[in-house]
Amino acid sequence: MDSVNGLSRITLVLHWLVAIPMIGMLALGLYMTNLELFDYYDLHKSLGILLGGVIVLRVIWRLRQGWLPPVANYAKSEMLLARYTHWTLIISTLLMPVSGMIMSGASGHGFDVFGLELVRENPDPTHPDKVIAFNEFWSGFGETLHEYAGYILILAIVLHILGALKHQFIYKDAILRRMLGQNTKLK
Repeated sequence: MDSVNGLSRITLVLHWLVAIPMIGMLALGLYMTNLELFDYYDLHKSLGILLGGVIVLRVIWRLRQGWLPPVANYAKSEMLLARYTHWTLIISTLLMPVSGMIMSGASGHGFDVFGLELVRENPDPTHPDKVIAFNEFWSGFGETLHEYAGYILILAIVLHILGALKHQFIYKDAILRRMLGQNTKLK
């Protein structure tokens, strides 16, 4: 079980199994869309779907465990920023795979997990290299949500990392060490 002095192995594993791949997926998403490298889309979709499963487990675990109490009396504004940042991380990590599947599925491109088809492609019979959207509205909605949730997630990750560094180097408490799996007494 999680406590102020330490986090369970499940909490740690789920945190890092989402955090590191999500940062990689964001980087890959920006890289492939900005350079229009379409060869990476199938990999991005497959990894995103698999990561989505881990994200769901992490969200369920976090909601079941609840949020840890603060280790000290921080400023109310800091507590509020931390709460909003954590909720933004939870919600936006969930939105990324969901919105990606909506966008890809509704646009007619379909998606699979390393060849295992989940939503079929909808090829245009008159132009075999193109697809026909199943639903233009949902395709556009998914694309917009995926893009903006991605930018919001990047901002939340930056705030989260800055907060961890502030705890480590300014407050000199053990919150960062706790996230790295060390059970320790916090100041």
